[in-house]
Amino acid sequence: MIERLQKMSGRYQTLMAEMGLPEVASDRERYSQLAKELRELEPIVRKFEEFQAVQRQVHDDEEVLRGKDAELAELVKEELPALYEKVQELEQSLKYLLVPADPDDDRNAVMEIRAGTGGEEASLFAADLYRMYTRFFEETGLRWEVLSSSPSELGGFKEIIMLVLGEEAYGMLRYEGGVHRVQRVPVTEASGRIHTSAASVAVLPEAEEVDVTVDPKELRIDVYRSSGHGGQHVNTTDSAVRITHIPTGIVATCQDEKSQLKNKNKAMKVLLARLLSKARQEDEEKTTAQRRTLVGSGDRSEKIRTYNYPQNRLTDHRIGLTLYRLESILDGDLAEVIEALRTADKQERLEEVPS
Repeated sequence: MIERLQKMSGRYQTLMAEMGLPEVASDRERYSQLAKELRELEPIVRKFEEFQAVQRQVHDDEEVLRGKDAELAELVKEELPALYEKVQELEQSLKYLLVPADPDDDRNAVMEIRAGTGGEEASLFAADLYRMYTRFFEETGLRWEVLSSSPSELGGFKEIIMLVLGEEAYGMLRYEGGVHRVQRVPVTEASGRIHTSAASVAVLPEAEEVDVTVDPKELRIDVYRSSGHGGQHVNTTDSAVRITHIPTGIVATCQDEKSQLKNKNKAMKVLLARLLSKARQEDEEKTTAQRRTLVGSGDRSEKIRTYNYPQNRLTDHRIGLTLYRLESILDGDLAEVIEALRTADKQERLEEVPS
C-alpha cells in the first residue's frame, strides 16, 4: 500500500507541474483531464502526507526512548500510545480512500421509476419519488431530462424515465435501484385506513457509443400515435416510437415529444443503457460469482426502502438506517441517505485494498 501511495504522491506533483505549463493551460481538453485526475488524487495525497508526518513523530519519539534523557523519555512514553492509535486510524482512512472506484460512477444516469403494486396509489407514489429526486437534483446541481413518461389519471406516473446529467450522477444514484414501499392513507381511501403500495426504481449508467455496438438490422422500430396527456397533438400524428432489440427482446419507447426524431433519439438512449446494463451483468456472472454487496445489486425486485407517513419515518433495509424526517427527505433532502449507502458499500469493499 505504501508503495502505491508514494507513486500517487509522485504523480500528484507531476500533475501540478504540468498544469503550470503554458502549452497545457492553452489546451482546454488536456487541462480539464489533468484537473480531474488532480482532484481525484488530492484527498489521498493529503491524507498520506498526514500519515507520514505522524509516522515521523513516532520514529522521533522512539529514538528518544532509546536515548539517555530519562525525563524526556517519560514524556514521549505518555505521548506514544495516542500516536500509535493515530497511525492506525490514518492507515484505515487511506485504505478507505484507496477502495477502487467504479469507472461508471462519473457517468450520467438513466433513472426509471415505475408504479408497482397498489393501483392508482402506486402511481401517485411514483410521482412523489420523481419529485423527491428532482428536488435532490436541484440541490446538488445535477440536471435532468425526461426521456419518456406515462401519466396516470390522478396525476401520478405509471412510468417515468429520465436522463440525469452531471458529475458523478450515476455514482450518487446507483444505490436507489430496487423496490420502494410506501405506507400511508391514500387519497383514494375514504375510510382512512393505511395502505401499503410500491414503486420500483432502476438506475443505469448512460451508454456511450463505444460501449454498445448495435447492428441496425437487429432493431425493429415502430411508430404509432401518442396516447394519454399531450394536448392537440395526441392521436393526430405518428410521433411515438417503440424500438425493439430483436436478439435480446429489450424494448424502449418514447412518446413525449411532438417530433418523431426526438422520440427516436430518446428511446435509443434508454435502449442503449439497458443493453449496456445487461452486458455488464452477464460479464460479471461469467467471470465470477457476482458480489452481493451490503447495499444490494440495484435489482428492481429487491425491497430496499420503506416510507412510513404516519410515523414520519424512512427506513433503508439494506443498512438498517432509520430517519424520522420523512417530510424533508421527500422534499429532496436525500444527501444523508445516499452518503450512508456509499459509505456502507466502501466499508464492505475495504477488503479489496491490499495492505
